[in-house]
Amino acid sequence: MRLVTLDDFRDTFFKGKQRGWDFILSKFNLSNSERTKSAFNSSASISANWWEIPYVKKRWNKLITNDEHQNYKQYLVAEALKDASNLKLLSLGSGTCSHEIELAQYDNFEKITCLDLSEYRIAEAKKTAKQKQLNNIEFICSNIDDFNFKDDHYDVVLFNASLHHFKNVDALLSKKIRPCLNTSGLLVINEYVGPNRLQFSRLQIQKINEGLRLIPKTFRKRYKSSSYKNSFSGSGLLRMVIADPSECVDSASIIPSIHKHFDRVVEKPYGGNILMNVLKDISHHFIDLNDEKKKALDALFEFEDDYLKNNPSDFIFGIYKKPNQ
Repeated sequence: MRLVTLDDFRDTFFKGKQRGWDFILSKFNLSNSERTKSAFNSSASISANWWEIPYVKKRWNKLITNDEHQNYKQYLVAEALKDASNLKLLSLGSGTCSHEIELAQYDNFEKITCLDLSEYRIAEAKKTAKQKQLNNIEFICSNIDDFNFKDDHYDVVLFNASLHHFKNVDALLSKKIRPCLNTSGLLVINEYVGPNRLQFSRLQIQKINEGLRLIPKTFRKRYKSSSYKNSFSGSGLLRMVIADPSECVDSASIIPSIHKHFDRVVEKPYGGNILMNVLKDISHHFIDLNDEKKKALDALFEFEDDYLKNNPSDFIFGIYKKPNQ
């Protein structure tokens, strides 16, 4: 465990430039929930993260669905929910609900319920759903502890990049999620499942730095900065807790807890161990590709694939069902 690292100081500085110094000041609020909310305020959409790169998304699709043009929602509806109708889906930590709004456009769903702590994100989701004239989706701004989980009620419970924000994952899955699913209900995750608080091993940090050197210097200039990203030292525990007390608080328990309480239907690792940290703050260079940029990403993909041969994936897409009683 690392209490403080060099990246803590660098990332704080660059985060201030990217998201504004008011965002940094919000991290000194004594309320854990308020600091968590601030991590997902309006400035969160202005960033340079790996998930924004279309070529990376195609890689995920290929690894999850075997088709770079089919995302996991399309796969879920076409395969796991084929011919199903009148479905009730609950999404916890839904954010701006882009994935849920996409699912709501399928006739399979009678009602999709989205729950999130951020008033800003829920407001954005409501606006988008209204523009798309969707009537089968509802939005609730609430803490999970205040939500009424009805027993045997839902056909699908979805966690999209949100389960790693919940503490005591085992209790959540066993006492709230499993009981609220009906007999044939499915748990669906698209999640970071790596080390708690992003406390990567020395080997992984070493490999991330090797991966960073695969990127030509011209594409390592940081977002909204004249500085270059030349090294990676990881996150310290102190900054993780201050910045967002919920971030990766119990992420390492996700897969063991799911395997304990559910049966696997589909489980697809798609890496991220190297890409997430190499591309952080420099992803904006790769939104639009030329031959040189594509070559650099292909080399990075190959490097991560080689790493994954002997190391568990930090990101997983999975579909799980309640075990037979």
